[in-house]
Amino acid sequence: MYAVIANGGKQYKVTQGQVLQLETIDLEAGKEIEFDQILMLADGDKITLGAPFLQGVKVKAEIIDHGRHKKINIIKFRRRKHHMKRMGHRQNYTEVKIIGISNDKHK
Repeated sequence: MYAVIANGGKQYKVTQGQVLQLETIDLEAGKEIEFDQILMLADGDKITLGAPFLQGVKVKAEIIDHGRHKKINIIKFRRRKHHMKRMGHRQNYTEVKIIGISNDKHK
């Protein structure tokens, strides 16, 4: 069984026990969070699509850790103009472990 969830403007395919890095969530490590924006649910050959979200389907997850990705270097350069600008960016993330996928409507 897997589900497709929406979080932070992105879509993630999740299964039970999976660990993934999402956009920053303002909760402490060890807390549980429930995602209710489920776009699709697949249980074997049975696939349920939402329009846009499914009702009665929830994905539970536990927050493991907060961190920052590797640094991305950005260079803006204009040839023959004596112009070069260097910048860097490190995106914050929250590491989450999927505990379970519950479907209240179709048991």
